[in-house]
Amino acid sequence: MKEIKAIIQPFMVDNVLLALDAITELPGLTVSQVLGWGRQRGATVQDPVREAGHTFAKKTKLEIVVTDELAPRVVQAIVETARTGRAGDGKIFVSEVKEVVRIRTGERAEP
Repeated sequence: MKEIKAIIQPFMVDNVLLALDAITELPGLTVSQVLGWGRQRGATVQDPVREAGHTFAKKTKLEIVVTDELAPRVVQAIVETARTGRAGDGKIFVSEVKEVVRIRTGERAEP
């Protein structure tokens, strides 16, 4: 299994969620509002957030765990719908998942 973390522009969330919703095998996802900076260190941010002497950009983080086979489709859907071509479009991180534990039942599974 793979965990996909995507950091995207907040105004692109609707487009990305529509594309992901079209992938019927997608088991679910988590969406969080986050702050961060990239190479520009927030210098080009239109609506900056200043904390502790730093300038941050508002971003949205998507977290999705999928099968190895589904991961490339999910990544491609995010890339195609989150890209504006401008700095700050975001990043996608893909990692291996070693174990999954269902909290309700305590059931453990190796991917």
